[in-house]
Amino acid sequence: MSDSALLARPSAAADIAARLGEWAQSSAPVYCRDAQGRIFLANTSFLRKFGRSLEELRSISAVQCVHPDDAAGFRAAFGRVPSSAPEPARTQRWLTPQGWRWMTWEETVLPEAAGDKPLIRAVGRDVTRHRLAEELYLKLSRAVDQSPIAIVITDAEGRAQYVNPRYIQLSGHSLEDILDRNLPVLRDGHADDAAYRAFLAEIKSGKEWRGELSRPRADGSVLWESVQVSCMRNAAGDITNLLCMREDITERRRLQDELRQAQKMESLGTLAGGIAHDFNNLLAVMNGYSEIGLLHTNDPALLQRSLREIQRAVQRASGLVRQILTFSRKGEVHFAPLDLHHLTRELVALLAETFPRTVHFELQLQDKLPALMADQNQVQQILLNLCVNARDAMPLGGVITLRTLLQPGSALQHLRHGPGQEGPVASRQYVVLEVADTGTGMTEEVRARIFEPFFTTKEVNRGTGLGLAVVYGIVASHQGFIDVESTVGVGSTFRIYLPAATEASVPIAAVGSTEFPGGTESLLVVDDEDPLRKLLNAALTSKGYRVTCACDGLEAIDFINNPDVQLDAVLLDMNMPGASGLSVLKIIRAHRPQLRVLLVSGHLNPEAREELEQFPGVDFLAKPYGLDELGRRLRKLLSP
Repeated sequence: MSDSALLARPSAAADIAARLGEWAQSSAPVYCRDAQGRIFLANTSFLRKFGRSLEELRSISAVQCVHPDDAAGFRAAFGRVPSSAPEPARTQRWLTPQGWRWMTWEETVLPEAAGDKPLIRAVGRDVTRHRLAEELYLKLSRAVDQSPIAIVITDAEGRAQYVNPRYIQLSGHSLEDILDRNLPVLRDGHADDAAYRAFLAEIKSGKEWRGELSRPRADGSVLWESVQVSCMRNAAGDITNLLCMREDITERRRLQDELRQAQKMESLGTLAGGIAHDFNNLLAVMNGYSEIGLLHTNDPALLQRSLREIQRAVQRASGLVRQILTFSRKGEVHFAPLDLHHLTRELVALLAETFPRTVHFELQLQDKLPALMADQNQVQQILLNLCVNARDAMPLGGVITLRTLLQPGSALQHLRHGPGQEGPVASRQYVVLEVADTGTGMTEEVRARIFEPFFTTKEVNRGTGLGLAVVYGIVASHQGFIDVESTVGVGSTFRIYLPAATEASVPIAAVGSTEFPGGTESLLVVDDEDPLRKLLNAALTSKGYRVTCACDGLEAIDFINNPDVQLDAVLLDMNMPGASGLSVLKIIRAHRPQLRVLLVSGHLNPEAREELEQFPGVDFLAKPYGLDELGRRLRKLLSP
């Protein structure tokens, strides 16, 4: 019997409906087709699902409802008549009023009526949600596996359950080592076990932890990582896993260090002219009062006054030297309690002498301001950069106002903060450093870009545009943030918000006595500068010490190797011809391990300082120093 004859029989639809059996009223979409894909019957769920009438379906092939990308495979199945047993499910995208949906069909051949061609019953199931979830899972798993950030998932106790290839690459461990040997994957970079336990306790309390950690590589270099660890919770809210993401920031740290160093050199260039002028003034003062003293040796009052003025000039010159060393030093960041008021007054005193006389400073410092836990060199650099920018914004002169105050974080929640900077924490106290000028001000377009590296509005050869970018980075590393206000023609105000120290306080420097402590011990003074060596010999001898002098490192080694020379301590300069202070120190520790050593130098780099820490019984005194300070340090070293 032909297809048209089958459909023409009054009982045809009823026959096919009977063949649908229990699926006729099923909530699952069901249809019947022949081997060519023509649809003969569909249940109500099918018609509702695909938004078509039965008459419309009979006029088309089922393949016309299928996505073009899936049509070829669907059409190929028409020639394969399934057996009476259910065939493996096939999945295609079908067009519905809601769009393309993934449908899985289980096909079964229906019993044939006399003279009928075989019909196939297909029972469908919408698996779109499941299919999309699978695709999303695959995308996420590929993203994690291919991520340039090292990703670690551990259980709640920190035992590794998953690490991505990037972590394996950075750590140098194999996946088998990590999982089978139960390596402590969250431990890397923490200074000691106590720091690691504190870190775990903070994470287990439900907090997110962020920080920068360093650890040695296999080749001996140092790997710096930005680390973020957070909790993963189940439906009940219990912590089940820890998620750790570690990003290699070694190159970024190197570039930041170079950027800061380049900006320091720019700052030095800014100050060089004023410092040279000020040094010449100080030398003129010292030279003039020296001549007056030599000409009036019979006038004790005039001689004393001249010596006092020379001493003041020397102290000011020493301050300039310290400033130069501070800005040229390439040392490590060291966080310690910092008195912002003392630092501000000291830097303003220097800038007031080097800036044009048309620029005036005004200080508005709040009383009893708490200490900052900060790096002194970097905070000093913030002050210098902001003051130099304020000066450049006032070509005809004006007023730079430096103001400090204390504000709770809860009062600062409205302030915006930039990328890489933390917003205000409500429970913290913030020390606010405000630098305001009466200069030209900035437009909104300029203000939006002032923290970009190398962006500058200054003339060629007047600046690199690094200053404010470095300030931004320093503030971010101190967990602070910046707020800027500016009005064209009125001036600009920069506010730096830095967290106040919670427990530490700034140690109050004791006022040193000018009395030079004496002693009776035997000292070896090693310095290649003849006038300084003679001065130390005379000063220490006058206080009762027995002094032997060496003009360089080699002569000092001869004294140290001579058992007939009695020595209790050595006053040792670091930079000398023949043999350096460090070489002499190693000889001392090899032949006289109990001998006390006071090292003196104008500058000690971090590498040398780290090496010196390996030697016990050694103290360090920076040049220039006062005799009273040297005497107290020497006495403390000899009487521990």
